[in-house]
Amino acid sequence: MAYIRLCPYEEMDPEIQERARPILEKTGKLGEIFELLALDKDLYFATDAMVQSFLLQETLLPYKTKERIALLVSLANNCTMCVDVHKNIAKMLGMSEEEVEETLRGVEAIHADDREKALLDFALKAASKENYKMTQEEIDALKALGWSEMEILEAARIAAYFNYINTLSNVFGLGKS
Repeated sequence: MAYIRLCPYEEMDPEIQERARPILEKTGKLGEIFELLALDKDLYFATDAMVQSFLLQETLLPYKTKERIALLVSLANNCTMCVDVHKNIAKMLGMSEEEVEETLRGVEAIHADDREKALLDFALKAASKENYKMTQEEIDALKALGWSEMEILEAARIAAYFNYINTLSNVFGLGKS
């Protein structure tokens, strides 16, 4: 039960309803995060633009890597709602149950090459309170593994996005019974 009154679909601004309708039709319900965001039209559309461009569009990073970042950062932030939502999204985007479960056990448990694990570790540090300690050497090490500057930027922006959405979810008690 959220800590504040959320905006049910029937009460959403018509423009938000139009944008949310495909999600509702596809899944049968809107998650609490959509109902929270719908309280403020600017917030809803700004967040939707990030979701569309960072997560849903094909980008430099594969969907599996993006979902691993989503799960790892949400787990680190104790955002149970986001972890649960992204477990399902990851499967819809082609991750197996085993891949999701190993991701939830942490970077070292993931069956991936050292290159991908380094990027995932970077994303976790980028999302942490220790991100101000990031060094040129850490970026250079990722580049030496073959990651482009734009791929590194993408990993950081996905990590930052999940800090943002995890904060909204956690602050307002979303996904808690």
